[in-house]
Amino acid sequence: MTIIVKNKDTLIYDDFVFRCCVGKNGFIKKKIEGDKKTPIGIFSLDYIYYRSDKKNKPITKLKSLKIKKNMGWCNDLRSKKKYNRLVNTKTKFRYEKLFRNDYKYDYLLPIKYNWDKIKIGNGSAIFIHLTKNYKPTAGCIGLSEKDFLILIKLINKNTKIKIL
Repeated sequence: MTIIVKNKDTLIYDDFVFRCCVGKNGFIKKKIEGDKKTPIGIFSLDYIYYRSDKKNKPITKLKSLKIKKNMGWCNDLRSKKKYNRLVNTKTKFRYEKLFRNDYKYDYLLPIKYNWDKIKIGNGSAIFIHLTKNYKPTAGCIGLSEKDFLILIKLINKNTKIKIL
């Protein structure tokens, strides 16, 4: 079964239709770091990351990892080895901080975009994360917490996401 992001505000899985939000500048096939666009394609999903200091471990068939204070996601164009990877925030490279003060990364699910054969500058840190207001993202997909928790109960390690 595949998650389908049908348009800028609709995510579908099986018989479930969820409201979502996507990148501020829409969709694109050839993403560039910082373009605020959501990449088009079919991608696998990573583990669920969650803030154990704020939320319970989610019910899911996917592996779950606690977000720690020193966790970040490298978005630095100078780092060939770390780009688009989970990093320790003590690194000298730029990163997206996962242990945030707001709610957006209380739960997050990395989309395996630009993952296996990483191309520096083609985009990093593309997640399904939380939203409360459905304002456009920097390229991720936002879901309400309730819908996120429903979705991750339904999917498994073989689930793909198709962004149209």
